[in-house]
Amino acid sequence: MKILFLPLFKMPSGHHRVADALTGIIEKRTSKIQCKKVDLLSYSSTFLEKAVSQVYLKWIEHTPNTYDWAYKHFAYTDSHKHCSFKGIEFFFLNKIERLLEEERPDAVVCTHGFPSLLMSRLKNKNRIKIPVINVYTDYFINDIWGREGIDYHFVPTSEVKEQMIKQYELDERRIFVTGIPVHETFLMPRAARGHSISSPKTIIIAGGSSGLGDIAGLLSKANPSFAFNYIILCGNNSQLYNELKALDKPNISPLPYISSREKMNQLYEQADAIITKPGGITVSEALRKELPIFIHSALPGQEDVNLHFLKEKQLVYALNRETSFEDQMAAVLNDELELRKWKRAVRGYFDSLQLVDTRMLFHFLYMMASEGAYLKQMSEDMVTKKGIVSKIKKYAKKISISSNA
Repeated sequence: MKILFLPLFKMPSGHHRVADALTGIIEKRTSKIQCKKVDLLSYSSTFLEKAVSQVYLKWIEHTPNTYDWAYKHFAYTDSHKHCSFKGIEFFFLNKIERLLEEERPDAVVCTHGFPSLLMSRLKNKNRIKIPVINVYTDYFINDIWGREGIDYHFVPTSEVKEQMIKQYELDERRIFVTGIPVHETFLMPRAARGHSISSPKTIIIAGGSSGLGDIAGLLSKANPSFAFNYIILCGNNSQLYNELKALDKPNISPLPYISSREKMNQLYEQADAIITKPGGITVSEALRKELPIFIHSALPGQEDVNLHFLKEKQLVYALNRETSFEDQMAAVLNDELELRKWKRAVRGYFDSLQLVDTRMLFHFLYMMASEGAYLKQMSEDMVTKKGIVSKIKKYAKKISISSNA
């Protein structure tokens, strides 16, 4: 059996990390399912993928306000109606159909909205029969995701499930509140911390895989008293890495892109808190590790929407840039009552999830692949049966003509 995972871009992102998390759950438990991940843009055109990725990163970095406007007018509207991509859908529908013919999967898992939209179109046109699952990577659902025709939805929150039932009239039995899946490496909470108030605390600073956000500007406001030790995840941003390395400060340790989950988990274990952007997968990992989360900035569009939800649920602390960020962190990390309150909010969120145990996720995905294999075989048998019947009819007609002659 085979499950095909569909992110969109090649560049590292939460869409890939969620696909990798589910792949890890499957591969740890069985060799009967082959998992394959294909980013649709690269498959369609490596040139197009590279161009779109570069434009996207430059857009959000240099003119974030215009990106925010575009996102809220086309991808996350008040009406929540599907975006219209008729101009490009035809091109990509042909590509994704070719991909499905080549790979012949028994189930498809979409971790990005655009492949999901295309799969929804194919399902609604009866062009494919195999199960398709949407696995959402933010704390909300934008308008790009396919909804009708998708067999199952792994949603991040109970609020999103309610929205899908009431607003989109989807069958609640096909919607599971899973949270944003993370790799099993990150599922164990950190060991209890034994620091005293006076000892330096270790803080991870993350800006996403591309090291976006004014991290250097943030650190320039750090107090030279060394009350905090900083581990900065620079991602692929070599300029940021070199800039921080040149500071040569003993309490600032920049790190390049980390591909090892084990290494990342070790950093989580060492840390007392994380300063980050409200990206879905990083926040989900930090919540699993029960690592207090401070938000230093949010990219326009999806991260703004994520931040609204996370603040509402008291799962993160948004840093006020007008006052000392270190004072704000100390006020939380040195206050046991505040930390207990935050942990209650985190546990309340996890208590609201339905399909969260990795064994349950595995059995569900295994069942979907088995169902797809059965449907695929039935479809092939029907084609074969029609072919045989057609040949018999032709042969019978030929005999009839011969005997009449």
